[in-house]
Amino acid sequence: MTQCIKTRFVGLDVHKDTIVIAVAELGRQPARVIATVPYEGKALRKVLDKLGPRAQVACCYEAGPTGYGLARALLAAGWACDVIAPSLIPKRHGERIKTDRRDAVKLAENHRAGQLVAVFIPDEQTEAIRDLERAREDAKKAERVVRHQLSKFLLRHGRRYPGKTTWNDAHHAWIAKQAFVEPAQKYVLADALASVEGATLRASELTTRLKEVTVGWSQEPLVKALQAMRGVEFVTAVTLVAEVGDFRRFARAEDFMGYVGLIPSEQTSGNHRRQGPITKTGNAHVRHVLVESAWHYRRQPRMSKALRERSAGISPRVCAIAWKAQKRLHGRLNRLIGRGKNKAEAVTAVARELAGFVWAISREEKLLVS
Repeated sequence: MTQCIKTRFVGLDVHKDTIVIAVAELGRQPARVIATVPYEGKALRKVLDKLGPRAQVACCYEAGPTGYGLARALLAAGWACDVIAPSLIPKRHGERIKTDRRDAVKLAENHRAGQLVAVFIPDEQTEAIRDLERAREDAKKAERVVRHQLSKFLLRHGRRYPGKTTWNDAHHAWIAKQAFVEPAQKYVLADALASVEGATLRASELTTRLKEVTVGWSQEPLVKALQAMRGVEFVTAVTLVAEVGDFRRFARAEDFMGYVGLIPSEQTSGNHRRQGPITKTGNAHVRHVLVESAWHYRRQPRMSKALRERSAGISPRVCAIAWKAQKRLHGRLNRLIGRGKNKAEAVTAVARELAGFVWAISREEKLLVS
């Protein structure tokens, strides 16, 4: 079927209360603002319907706190709609004036010129799981904060834990035995303990809910397959799948590596080529869990009991990719550190290759499903 040619390009500057609408006609004429409407579907559709057949109108707006609901509603109603990555919108040198109307006009004109980069629009279930996974991540951060506060309180008063591993049963028992004379310090200790216990309980409950809601999810087989890899347990696998949404949009492993910002930045001029730190563009959540997982490849390749349990029922081809990743990434990490590379930089380099293996498993899983 022949694709309908878009003749009008609509830029939407979306806020919590209003939407500024600008239109760029096919050609070279400047875009114009045609309306400012309340953030309400009926008012927006009424304006868009005046622009002609829906198949000939292409809309876009910046990704932000208003989410994907507007895009899904427009797509369901027959309009094309892209959600744009704000950091990749072209900027004019020397431009110092920023208003809602100018933003809408800029979106419309850049959309007409094909200079915008659209982000993936997840379905409602995937977005909901992403919200829950991010809520759990926030809970773990809050847990780390209150644990740190309690540890520093004890350290200020000369209470040093003699064990090697903290926040296990032995450490909790040691904290419970600490006694203070001053009532104020007793209260601080009790309050800190209550805060730690509450934060830990909250994170645990969110993890349990995450396991419940992923049952029957369309991406559940991929979540299971990714857990065949060392360092990729349930929460990490869910984070990867929920944040990425659809791995099929990456034609090559290198595209996925670039998406998570793990490729080196580069400045090349003439015969001089200079590579710098990683770009850190794209999805920071995915980049974080990949780097955390890469630390696990310090150890010799082996199939631990936990890894064998996670690999049960997974296809031999996926398990073969995971085993290949263990051997290659362990060797790569050791060689980099052996050459004097900083450990953090070496792990980041391994995380980049780990992203490639994640992409390979996602592709293999899709082929098995289809």
